[in-house]
Amino acid sequence: MEPRNRTAVSEFFLLGLTEDPELQPLFFSLFLSTYLVTVLGNLLIVLAVSSDSHLHTPMYFFLSNLSLADISLSTTTIPKMLVNIQAQDQSITYVGCITQACFVLVFAGLENCLLGAMAYDRYVAICNPLRYTIIMNTRLCGLMILLSLCLSVVDALLLSVMVLPLSFCTRLEIPLFFCELAQVLKLACSDTLINNILIYFAAAVFGGVPLSGIIFSYFQIASSVLRMASASGKYKAFSTCGSHLSVVSLFYGTGLGVYVSSAFTHSPRKTAVASMMYTIVTPMMNPFIYSLRNRDMSEAIRKLLGRRPSFL
Repeated sequence: MEPRNRTAVSEFFLLGLTEDPELQPLFFSLFLSTYLVTVLGNLLIVLAVSSDSHLHTPMYFFLSNLSLADISLSTTTIPKMLVNIQAQDQSITYVGCITQACFVLVFAGLENCLLGAMAYDRYVAICNPLRYTIIMNTRLCGLMILLSLCLSVVDALLLSVMVLPLSFCTRLEIPLFFCELAQVLKLACSDTLINNILIYFAAAVFGGVPLSGIIFSYFQIASSVLRMASASGKYKAFSTCGSHLSVVSLFYGTGLGVYVSSAFTHSPRKTAVASMMYTIVTPMMNPFIYSLRNRDMSEAIRKLLGRRPSFL
């Protein structure tokens, strides 16, 4: 097949979950509801943390930034899908596709870094409690957020810019409901060896390094907790990590499922469902996990919702 010149590429086509017109209204309602729940739930977490002085700690500071990243990731993918379903048009412009893929990389990479930072925070709190306030000071927490964001942006821009010189073939269908860089590369007729090497390297850095840090932190936490004599102390220590472990398991479990399904299945629908898990389900579930498993967060949300406007 003769490749098309890059300048001739005007749009890609997002296949999504189904092409059945009878199911489109159902999917539109489902994903609109999911998006609203995700935005409202995570926004509630941010407002609860900012309004309750008891939650002005590094753990909840990282949590509020994680909620903002979840809102951003969902906003990057779901609204375009809703517009396509409503318009019954699966197309996305070339520029729009590359831009969307870039933002997905930014916010997914940021979530990876934030989960690693939250694990380090729990490690210091449990294994070195006497120096916790000295180590996890405001300056360090701010620098960790800024560094995470900068690294994610630089990585996303580098990988996205590397796609621009590529030429594409005539079949420009992406088997997802959003543009993912790895799927875009599969449509290229040019040599993508360097691009694939960079993507796998970035995945190893932004996935492997934070995950390794999380595993190391919790290994140290478990060793420290098991040395505690008090059963109540052990329970309290583990309970502070329960929500974070649940979110880590959900995020990395679904993310790993996407790459496994892409490698071992040739079904576009299964790949789309797998990608939906970490881009839609995970951001929606995070507020529920933290509000249900964390007593302080539940109390802060209850106070926030119980407040009456001053003019009433």
